[in-house]
Amino acid sequence: MRIAVTGTQGQLARCLIDQTASMADVTLVTVGRPAIDLADGPALEAALAATQADLVINAAAYTAVDLAETESDLAFIINRDGASNVARAARGMAVPVIHVSTDYVFDGTSERAYAPEDTTGPVSVYGASKLAGEFAVRDANPHHIIVRTAWVYSPYGKNFVKTMLRLAADRDEIGVVADQNGNPTSAHDLASGLLAIARVVTQPGFDAWGTFHMAGQGDATWADLAEHVLSESARLGGPSARVNRIPGSSYKTPAPRPTNSRLDCSKTEQVFRYSSPEWRLSASSVVASLLQSVTDGG
Repeated sequence: MRIAVTGTQGQLARCLIDQTASMADVTLVTVGRPAIDLADGPALEAALAATQADLVINAAAYTAVDLAETESDLAFIINRDGASNVARAARGMAVPVIHVSTDYVFDGTSERAYAPEDTTGPVSVYGASKLAGEFAVRDANPHHIIVRTAWVYSPYGKNFVKTMLRLAADRDEIGVVADQNGNPTSAHDLASGLLAIARVVTQPGFDAWGTFHMAGQGDATWADLAEHVLSESARLGGPSARVNRIPGSSYKTPAPRPTNSRLDCSKTEQVFRYSSPEWRLSASSVVASLLQSVTDGG
């Protein structure tokens, strides 16, 4: 199976590269910046067609949640127009597209975990741009799988887990929001799940196209995640700090965050027989990897 992936330098793309490196039956081809601009439809179409892929995964996204409030045009160009171009190019190749979206398409007022069919209502520009991307993908390619995920972290790029370890190296105490709930998700687990989906949707006769959720098992607050990360770091001899659990109202950000962005992933488990590991297990693995990287001089 040949898979083309957009978003070459992002957390998910790099984890997909890691996951497929030892797979004899999967060839991964990355397409994206700086060579290709996703907003350039014709160039993107030609680049993806040249991969001769059996499936396209769109892992490219504008993810600067706060900056999007003042860079809305750019956020929509990448998250809506770029997503549309990727899906349309995949349709031109007569192959499916897997598009990665976010929990931020919801307003966060639900008292339960959100199912894929629940009403959306983003409260930030970033969330609105990602929701627009979902609609664009649906319009551009009927053979689509939209996968919403949440609170993604990994050994790569900028993310919450790396930030906590960095801050702990210089501080005795870190204030972390304790009244926003979600599902911490390892990008490695997300990559594994997307590959599982890819194997199913490329089989003859598959027709369960639509929107799904994929995130780490179990929910947490940001403070819960921080406490676990720093406890694991301390256990392994890395930096640690006390977590001061604060309300979201005490930590002002340009973009509002949904209070509850927990995702119900049962549909994914039923259709694709895939379930992510419990979030603490995956977070511990990433902490160990990051500390090892520091030890090795990475």
